[in-house]
Amino acid sequence: MNLSIVGTGYVGLVTGVCLAERGHNVVCIDVDRSKVDMINAGKAPIHEAGLPELLSRNIGRRLTATTDLARAVHDSEVTFIAVGTPAVDGRIDLRYVEAAAAEVGQALRDKGSYHALVVKSTVIPGTTDTVVRRSAERASGKKAGEDFGLGMNPEFLTEGRAIEDFTNPDRIVLGGIDERTHDVLSAVYASFTGVPRVFTNNATAEMIKYAANSLLATMISFTNEIGRLCSAVGDVDVVDVMRGVHQSLYLTTRQLGREPVTASIASFLEAGCGFGGSCLPKDVTALAAQGEQLGVPTPMLRATLEVNAGQPDELVALLSRHFPSLNQVRVTVLGLAFKPDTDDLRESPAFPVIRRLRSAGARLTAFDPIARPHNHPDLQGVRLASSLEDSLHGAEAVVLVTRWAEFNRLPQLLAGSKVLVVDGRRVLDRNSFGAYEGIGWRRASTSGSEQ
Repeated sequence: MNLSIVGTGYVGLVTGVCLAERGHNVVCIDVDRSKVDMINAGKAPIHEAGLPELLSRNIGRRLTATTDLARAVHDSEVTFIAVGTPAVDGRIDLRYVEAAAAEVGQALRDKGSYHALVVKSTVIPGTTDTVVRRSAERASGKKAGEDFGLGMNPEFLTEGRAIEDFTNPDRIVLGGIDERTHDVLSAVYASFTGVPRVFTNNATAEMIKYAANSLLATMISFTNEIGRLCSAVGDVDVVDVMRGVHQSLYLTTRQLGREPVTASIASFLEAGCGFGGSCLPKDVTALAAQGEQLGVPTPMLRATLEVNAGQPDELVALLSRHFPSLNQVRVTVLGLAFKPDTDDLRESPAFPVIRRLRSAGARLTAFDPIARPHNHPDLQGVRLASSLEDSLHGAEAVVLVTRWAEFNRLPQLLAGSKVLVVDGRRVLDRNSFGAYEGIGWRRASTSGSEQ
């Protein structure tokens, strides 16, 4: 099939290269000429495992990029909208989705053949059938469900393994205004054999995405709350507690005569310094805001966000146990990306940690193996190290924020030193350091006071 995709961010570009790999002819559309030129040159504008190889293999053959939306829509059968939906003042900002729908609608005005418009951006329930439909119908002069298809196909991609997630999905959700839209989407995903398909209306497809992300966010905040209790009790390590929780049949796959395999969802039941990225924070916020607008209280969603917002303070509190004042203390922050295997800085807990440490007067160094922040406002006055070894030079304390595998070398690099390690992801052996603090654990004192 001939497909077009509006937006070349994580979702749009990954969708494009993966569908091209499946044999479709795909045109990726973006207003940014420099990104379009990079893609057409076979260079990935984002860091994502496996993306450069797929891009190189398909560009110029089944995949191209352009700034000409009208031409791309005319030459395709399906257009996916995969533009950003940022949060503004706690509510979803739909301006880019609305503008994209209007542009696609304008292109459909003089197109005689049937075309399906499908939203892939994460939008609050009801958006596709209201905002998107109105914009497309007004610009095209046509009617959705009669003259063109209207669908919603949410993505379930994890940054850092988005190619793998798209290539081997655990389910495909296909929302549509009518059966014809469902048929078109079924054809797009025909090569994904053996994958469960969920056919729904558009609003249900939108809600499935938000419910899935909100569940993951809630699990993270639940675990961090348990971690706070473990630390308060003393000599109870949240890592050990959750290891026991993970063995539940609800969270593992057991085969006769073999060790249980922890299900992937259990990775969200691990304590840390909080979730970030482009999805969980804004999606939970947007869903809670919609509940408020509809007069439906969402205390659990609000609590999830509150617990998450407090986790950077937990890291700073652990650090402060060892210094009477953080003023002029040399602190290294390890990790700027919100998670490993991506260069995405959005909503990373590293930045609230850095802000709090700067306010306390600490002298800051930061290092990330991949993420390269350009003029990030929170990094003014922060030394950006060129390597892990460089970042440790002169440090009195190290705060680990992102669980990059490279940071597993810390025990060797700090062997014999008195540098304090504050483990915000609980990925390090606490017995490997002379001075260690970790989220969700505190050594109890026989005298009842903290050590």
